[in-house]
Amino acid sequence: MSIFSEYLSNYTSGKTVCILGFGREGRSTYAKLVQYCSPSSIAICDLNPVDREKNGLPESIELITGEDYQSCLDRFDIVFKSPGIVLDKHPSELKCEVTSETQVFFTVYREQIIGITGTKGKSTVTSLIYHILSHSGLDAHIAGNIGIPVFEIADAMTPNSVVVCELSCHQLEYMTVSPATAVFLNLYEEHLDHYGSMENYYNAKKNIYLHQKPTDILIINSSIKPDNIAPEVITVSNTDSSADIFIADGKVTGIPDGDYTIPTDRIKLLGVHNHYNIGIACEVCRRYVTEAQFTEGLCSFSPLAHRLEFVDTVHGIRWYDDSISTACATACEAVKSVPDCGTILIGGMDRGIDYSPLVDFLAAADVKVICMEASGKRVHGMLEPRICAKCGRLHYVPHLEDAVKLAAEITPEGKSCVLSPAAASYGIFKNFEERGDVFKALVAGLK
Repeated sequence: MSIFSEYLSNYTSGKTVCILGFGREGRSTYAKLVQYCSPSSIAICDLNPVDREKNGLPESIELITGEDYQSCLDRFDIVFKSPGIVLDKHPSELKCEVTSETQVFFTVYREQIIGITGTKGKSTVTSLIYHILSHSGLDAHIAGNIGIPVFEIADAMTPNSVVVCELSCHQLEYMTVSPATAVFLNLYEEHLDHYGSMENYYNAKKNIYLHQKPTDILIINSSIKPDNIAPEVITVSNTDSSADIFIADGKVTGIPDGDYTIPTDRIKLLGVHNHYNIGIACEVCRRYVTEAQFTEGLCSFSPLAHRLEFVDTVHGIRWYDDSISTACATACEAVKSVPDCGTILIGGMDRGIDYSPLVDFLAAADVKVICMEASGKRVHGMLEPRICAKCGRLHYVPHLEDAVKLAAEITPEGKSCVLSPAAASYGIFKNFEERGDVFKALVAGLK
């Protein structure tokens, strides 16, 4: 048996186990419990119906679904919570032990894990580091919030494996183990509908470093002030020149091995803000690969979908999909990063975040603004007194389809239009990926 399977087997042996949430992670938890473990019983709890036949679940597996699916948790010894599940009660109020795939996997392999969190840029940095390490011949694996449950890579782990793991606030919220290498990219207003305050949101995020050991490494944006620190701390910034690692004008300074000049004419990552992501990757990867290997991997890396992704040129307009954008800062960066940005599409679910920074930026920017949905209506109302009504720069339409049609009419030929909503997609689309896919289809339909 591997150290993972042995640990999971011992941990669940003879216990009553509940899988809370039966999406991709819940299904991977079930698969490993069946493969390696002998709990006294397994139950699956989910708000939505679970198809027993489709999922190959025997009658011995108890299914608990519907509005009251969390009311039974104290019946079990161990509850594996999926990240997408919001607990009705704090774990301290429950008699059961609340854990997760991430908690178990990190308990076994924390020394081999590079964990990455932050409000923005997690997926790009995670994918970039993984690409560079694997491209350089290392036994690298990618998992976590990027869409791959950690249990799915467990069987491939060896003593030489390196795991690059994207970590969301929901994955970190109840964690009591931290990775040996932790990266904390940034912290913006986000998920306040769930956490209620920035303090609570940060408290969830900081579990990425809170349980580190003195021999561990924390790479953190200099604007975030960590507490209860045990590990070596390396601060990073693209605005604060006093940070240990400073990224500006295409150069990464402060790297112990020597400054690194970003090959801006050879990379596919769009925008100066991605130089910060590259600087972070440089600091992490220097422990594993040479500078030449880093550069080769960097230049062969292709940006992820829905992150300032070039879609097509239609009607002489370059269209860009930045559907991942759910914060003011990312929308501002989109306008600055897209070549000759002529129009930006703003709006989605209104989570109550402070849009003042975005409004200040857009009021001064030479760009047309098309607002949509609930948050777009609020931004439009804030911008209206600050933008001349006769200049034709500010518009409001109900939905994305209307916004794309209007953008095709008012964006000057030779300019770009970017979807960078600065808002969540929930309640309108399934997720930001679906929103981006719909945007691409609407652009294609303009032909």
